[in-house]
Amino acid sequence: MTENQRILLAGILSLLVIYGWQLVFPPHQEDAKTSVVSENVQAKTSGLKANQDPSLEESSFVVSRDAILQEGYIRHSRVTIDNDYLKGSVNLIGASIDDIVLKKYKDNSDHGNVNLLSPRHTKDSYFISFGWVSKDKNIELPGDKTLWSANTKGVGRDGVLTLKWQNREKIEFVISITFDNRYLASIRQGVVNHSDKAIDVVGYTVLNRGRYDGKSKNAISHEGVVGVVDKTLIEESPEKHLDYKGEIRWLGFSDKYWLVAVISDDLATAHVSRYTKRQLDRFQMDIMHRPSLIGPGDTQEGAYRLYIGAKELDCLEEYEKKYNIRLFDHAVDFGILYFITKPIFLLLTYFNRIAGNFGVAIILLTVFIKALLFPIAYKGFQSMNKLKDFGPEIANLRELYKDDNVALQKATMALYKKEKINPLSGCLPILLQMPIFFALYKVLYVTIEMRQAPFFGWIKDLSTPDPTTVFNIFGLINWQPPSFLMIGLLPLLMGITLLLQQAINPQPTDPIQAKVMKLMPIILTVMFASFPSGLVLYWTWSNILSIGQQLGIKFMSERKFLARHSR
Repeated sequence: MTENQRILLAGILSLLVIYGWQLVFPPHQEDAKTSVVSENVQAKTSGLKANQDPSLEESSFVVSRDAILQEGYIRHSRVTIDNDYLKGSVNLIGASIDDIVLKKYKDNSDHGNVNLLSPRHTKDSYFISFGWVSKDKNIELPGDKTLWSANTKGVGRDGVLTLKWQNREKIEFVISITFDNRYLASIRQGVVNHSDKAIDVVGYTVLNRGRYDGKSKNAISHEGVVGVVDKTLIEESPEKHLDYKGEIRWLGFSDKYWLVAVISDDLATAHVSRYTKRQLDRFQMDIMHRPSLIGPGDTQEGAYRLYIGAKELDCLEEYEKKYNIRLFDHAVDFGILYFITKPIFLLLTYFNRIAGNFGVAIILLTVFIKALLFPIAYKGFQSMNKLKDFGPEIANLRELYKDDNVALQKATMALYKKEKINPLSGCLPILLQMPIFFALYKVLYVTIEMRQAPFFGWIKDLSTPDPTTVFNIFGLINWQPPSFLMIGLLPLLMGITLLLQQAINPQPTDPIQAKVMKLMPIILTVMFASFPSGLVLYWTWSNILSIGQQLGIKFMSERKFLARHSR
């Protein structure tokens, strides 16, 4: 294989890598959450099993979220929750947290704030419920229709909501809920035995969630079961039944930007199940607490925490340190390039604090990376310029050995060795930038800090593609082109910088290779049009800096050449 063929093959492989990345990690429209769920607690501890929840058979209808909440307030069966980050309510019928709205985040339709938790029978039902199970069939236990009493009509930061219910045998069940000022709720779930016999009950917490079929899937961001079991991070799909035993430190459901998880040192088992009815998927996570025997007059209580909110890295890290929650920051899916992705994210947030704009932060990050790689880039540019100077000699060798590829390769390598030319050194800066490029793509895609982060002008969200297109003259014509024609202004600017960069580089001597290289800016412009605009901004600014570096190095090289020959 000749050198030209190898370079041509390298170019084709580069295109395949970029195109393949798009196929594996397609652009994905965010859903505020994925939802629905079965509500039959499959208790795996000590053979216990809760009663069948009738709502499974009633899932054929969907009720308005507002209508359900309004009815609850009219019936005085809801207690409000309100702190700086969350607002919502607790349902006293069934003792469930089924109404949580995130104050800091707007949904994509701009109709209001993100609804993270919603009651059963709503389109996006997603809620947390509490209960107990027992081997003793004669013990009356609270269920999903039980009306609990509350000590208050509303709680704010650090306010304690206490729910109580007592059965006919004078066994009292108590649930205490305390929210901090962000996303953490402290739960105390207890039983006070006022009866004259010992009872054996097990407390549980259930995460009920679901979604309608047809939600798009992607490989770049994990959405599903996440947690730490036996000191190991687990990330699994809820599409199959899952069982967990051992040391369950935390476990929950993760979406692209949101997390609902149970955190405790006292969890016995967990079971994830899927139930499908009328093309409606329901997912349920049953988390069982340690069983205990409660004697007459005794009290048993279990304490744990719930995380209900956005996957803000600083918040996750703060809770991780404060409560010793192992790998809690890994709820943000930084992927296998974690050692690159997280530092890039931290740099971006640092530059954002300085500039007050994530787009400017990306520009500053690009300058930082270019400065870091400048010594390597300098050598690469020098080698490329040398290669250009010896272009006529290489062309003579090709003509001389046009019928003998082996002799041509030997003669070319001898020339490179003699003149200290490394033909691959120009590729090294690009190869080093590829992991950074993919890591930045990951950061733009999975971190909530980048969600709906504006730049300037028409770029309102750096995590999504440029919304303009040349095919309707950037909005001047009232026509919405199909997605494959969405080639915005920022990708076009990137294409122009690629053309300028190509113009100052040494041109390939092989005519076929030269034609392929001329097509590269066009191909890359079309491909990058569907990438997040923050990534296109990075690549555009990187090209501009590369052009400046190349012109600067060329100018310094010419000055050195003139100084050397003027002596």
